[in-house]
Amino acid sequence: MVQQGQIDHLLQETGQILPPASLVQQAYLQDHDAAYKDSVENPEAFWEKVAKELDWFKPWDQVFEWTYPTFKWFLGAKCNITYNALDRHLTNGNKNKAAFIFLGEDGSERVFTYGRLAQMVNRFANGLKSLGVKKGDRVVIYMPLSPEGAIAMLACARIGAVHSVVYAGFSVGSLRGRILDAQAKVVITADVGYRRGKEVDLKGICDQTVEDLDLVEHVVVWSRKGPPETPRPRDVDFDQLMADGSIDCPAEEMDSEDPLYILYTSGTTGSPKGVLHVHGGYMVGTYYHFKTFWDVKDDDVFWCTSDIGWVVGHSYIVYAPLVAGATTVFREGAIDYPHPGVFYETIEKYGVNVMFTAPTLLRMLMRYGEEYPKKYNLKSLRFLTCAGEPLNPEALKWSYEFICGSGEWGHIVDNWWQTETGGPCLGTSATMPVKPGRVGRALPGASLDIVDREGVPITEPDKGGLLVITKPFPHFYRTVYGDPERYAQDWNTIPGVYLTGDVALRDAEGYYMVVGRADDVLNVAGHRIGSAEVESALVSHAAVAEAAVIGKPDELRGEIIKAFVTLRMGQEPSDEMVAALKLHVREELGPIAVPAELEFMPVLPKTRSGKIMRRLLKANELGIDPGDITTLEE
Repeated sequence: MVQQGQIDHLLQETGQILPPASLVQQAYLQDHDAAYKDSVENPEAFWEKVAKELDWFKPWDQVFEWTYPTFKWFLGAKCNITYNALDRHLTNGNKNKAAFIFLGEDGSERVFTYGRLAQMVNRFANGLKSLGVKKGDRVVIYMPLSPEGAIAMLACARIGAVHSVVYAGFSVGSLRGRILDAQAKVVITADVGYRRGKEVDLKGICDQTVEDLDLVEHVVVWSRKGPPETPRPRDVDFDQLMADGSIDCPAEEMDSEDPLYILYTSGTTGSPKGVLHVHGGYMVGTYYHFKTFWDVKDDDVFWCTSDIGWVVGHSYIVYAPLVAGATTVFREGAIDYPHPGVFYETIEKYGVNVMFTAPTLLRMLMRYGEEYPKKYNLKSLRFLTCAGEPLNPEALKWSYEFICGSGEWGHIVDNWWQTETGGPCLGTSATMPVKPGRVGRALPGASLDIVDREGVPITEPDKGGLLVITKPFPHFYRTVYGDPERYAQDWNTIPGVYLTGDVALRDAEGYYMVVGRADDVLNVAGHRIGSAEVESALVSHAAVAEAAVIGKPDELRGEIIKAFVTLRMGQEPSDEMVAALKLHVREELGPIAVPAELEFMPVLPKTRSGKIMRRLLKANELGIDPGDITTLEE
């Protein structure tokens, strides 16, 4: 928790990047300010208008009800998110349009039209019914990033079952804990996943997990390498289950507030948190932001580099793009395998127009250098968006120059959100100037504030505090599955607002800078500094690819700063480099932010979704328990 006192703002960002005129002229959301004003002054009318763009089996009796801290949207309405993702496109001209373009790490490609995808989802949904899966049952999906994984998700939603996707490759303990918490009766998995040319033995992990779990009745297996010689008693063949299913499976009529999925997030301590999203509000909110923030047009090709194991993959690979009728590219495996040019090769080959990726990926590309983007024609890329970690100014500027052609054809913006929010809350819309180091402004529908630890709003510009959400929007999560007290805690730690756990600053124009998790704020000689600012200063040095900083206890200054640095290709660690980096931070931020210690690392520990695990670095440094590290990338 942040202590008394506000966060010092040290990073002096300079200049703005204006969006290309061509981007502004065709942007769906022309007047961000008017849309935002409407969304916070008349939220019910605003969201009702969006909801009316979608198909409902029965309209709502009431738009919104808030019995603090719980709430409901579109009360009494009946719907099914898959009806909007699939059925409505079979009659509106999208039937033969590509819904998914799936790319394997080995260079393979599979294309699924809306018509074909709808048939496959229906077949698999009927297959699940034949196994006894019914409305309200929980199904764990332990699948690689693949069309089959997405089909499994959609098939569950189709029949009203609640899916819980577990990232492929999580350990036995992680998978087991999630199966038990959800009380899942069916697990869907594959024999293997592929990453960097190697097989990940998913079936072996799954078999070990469910060996003594009687509650799991069936394990559905997608066999990529061919049928196993000796299937286990509970095993059901994925392809056979689909082949036996009819292509007709009407979407189950769901209440707007019926659960759609559970997605577990790792906390710093304790058991993972089962975030629960629902059919109606989640459908409306994620669709709105896909259309207005990502600005995807009917003939665009959209590429999201996330995975179905994360909320980004749920919202912006599977659900929102399908609801909006988009064509989405996704790719299994590492983005720099089999060579560092794969990222650019994919943009060129498929004419990608809009992208959603992570700052970590951009910093990795920056580490490989500009020779790779110069080999490819990237002029199809109109809009590049980032989320997951603070997008430091140097990575933004590098990507703007070498991926977006310095605005000649493309533009890059940041956005911020969480598993709990389902979709973005802060961002820089297509028509707004970009401020390097700032994520952007509050997006329509999102009411946020910055408060001190007593909950008093901080109104002075560029004074940091706790980032909070003051009112729920339709795609905000409804509860922690099986633990409503844990959900209520995030609304009651500071009564009246939802505590996001992040620390932020806001300037006079309403642009936010998210400077790190509240637990990561550095306290040096009475100065409170966000980790993101020191890391950005380090990454702005020409030799640095990535950086992470932690605070270490110090009797004299309270804490000292220790930095962990990964260098760009061709750079070597040395005492001279240490001195140069410390001098650079001094010049960028001042003496108070200079790391007392600096260690070079070949790679920084990250979660499998690309976030740097500062907590693990700190735990290793101090010899303490790192807490839950199930999301650590091996």
